Amino acid sequence: MNCLCSLICLLGTAAIADVGEPATGAAAKAPALESAARPLARYEFSRPEMGVPFRIILYAPNPALAAVAAREAFRRIEQLNMIFSDYEEDSEVSRLCATAGTGRAVHVSEDLWRLLRRALDLSEQTDGAFDVTVGPYSILWRRARRRRRLPDPSRMAAAARAVGRHKIKLFPKERAVELTVPGMKLDFGGLAKGYAVDEAARAIRRRGLTRFLVAGAGDLRAGAPPPGSKGWRVNVPGPATLRTNSDSGVNLSLVHCAAATSGDLFQYVVIGGVRYSHIVNPKTGLGLTDHSMVTVLAPECATADGLATSISVLGPQAGMALLCRRPGAEAQILRHAEGRPELFRSAGFEKRICP
Repeated sequence: MNCLCSLICLLGTAAIADVGEPATGAAAKAPALESAARPLARYEFSRPEMGVPFRIILYAPNPALAAVAAREAFRRIEQLNMIFSDYEEDSEVSRLCATAGTGRAVHVSEDLWRLLRRALDLSEQTDGAFDVTVGPYSILWRRARRRRRLPDPSRMAAAARAVGRHKIKLFPKERAVELTVPGMKLDFGGLAKGYAVDEAARAIRRRGLTRFLVAGAGDLRAGAPPPGSKGWRVNVPGPATLRTNSDSGVNLSLVHCAAATSGDLFQYVVIGGVRYSHIVNPKTGLGLTDHSMVTVLAPECATADGLATSISVLGPQAGMALLCRRPGAEAQILRHAEGRPELFRSAGFEKRICP
């Protein structure tokens, strides 16, 4: 999932209280539940994690409880980064990929097992439009964006031999994974950040706080609404975004809901007059040339994250058909095809739009 921090705008009604680092010692032993007898105040925390800015807004009866909840949420995000990052050489995913083609089945953590199963399920549902093994292509396109040159054909051919969900073997009893082909690289970019947002939200709820919003760039999850409000007012890209890059966007009202936006507004490269997205089609190995942005709403952020990437690859018709098979998911697709802007919205997405 790409970074769209300038487009996902969290609009609150109360002033921001920056409480900085969490309290320790006696102050950290704050009550673990919201108190009906005390008014709730708004607190905001931010920290760079997973290569993007993460932001937490929550309502709590005191600053100590707010700080403890935020600290535990950020700690969980940091833990997940060291599992799923393909940039960190010592991450669990990097260590697993180092065993590709050796014939070894590797015992993995619960988080990695859970998200890998979700990735493979989504790959089946999308007939490979989503593929966690796309890593070899992703690496080539990162280099292509830096050098502004198409990947070398011989390297693309080598990458193709290492891509494909059927090249992963799972051993459920042992909770083990074998990557059967040398050079395989797993890329959780379409799921991990959404999963981290979900886990951060769970950490906050474990402290008894229910009114919160967690956002990691273009991925976010809303809990119960702020006091006195019907929902969290969230701004996402609107129809003019692809034309002007300065569109005021569309306001949504979200309660107990997640959202994720995927697109090539910022991460792309123009080579030979063709605009290539950072999102790669696993079937062709090429960056998408369909200039688009997809926003998905779903009960969980990992679900929204994966569907946004999948729909970006599938395109509007197949993407909307996929959405119909996923109860509780809604979407908006913005597309600029052959010089013409196109807009597709599900009925449920339309209902979330507010002034």
